[in-house]
Amino acid sequence: MSGGEHEQDQPQRRRLPTERTGVTHAFSIGDMHGTITANLEDGEVREFFVDVDKPGDTLRGLIDAVAICTSVALQHGIELEVLATKFIGSRFEPAGFTSNPDIPRATSPLDYIFRWLRQLEARKRKGPR
Repeated sequence: MSGGEHEQDQPQRRRLPTERTGVTHAFSIGDMHGTITANLEDGEVREFFVDVDKPGDTLRGLIDAVAICTSVALQHGIELEVLATKFIGSRFEPAGFTSNPDIPRATSPLDYIFRWLRQLEARKRKGPR
């Protein structure tokens, strides 16, 4: 197999335009506070960033890594739902009550983030209320 044939087998990354529509959401889980910024294209989440109030913390670094990895996967055509099912229900601290009445409890920051992203995408696909 030549190099060109191998490249055709690889999924192609669909990069986002330099200007894009996004939604920023503030949240808290227990005593951890943060924001999620999700950029969408055609009603689907294509990338997201998470900022939590623990700079330099291991948890923050891991959340950043998951966000980057997930964003690249989304841009390669993997559906959010496929990825969300892997993180929803994950259990680690901080966990507990949240500031969001639509997601009153979270079993981890990743549980919350992916549940919120899934809800956002569902709302955007339905269109304006």
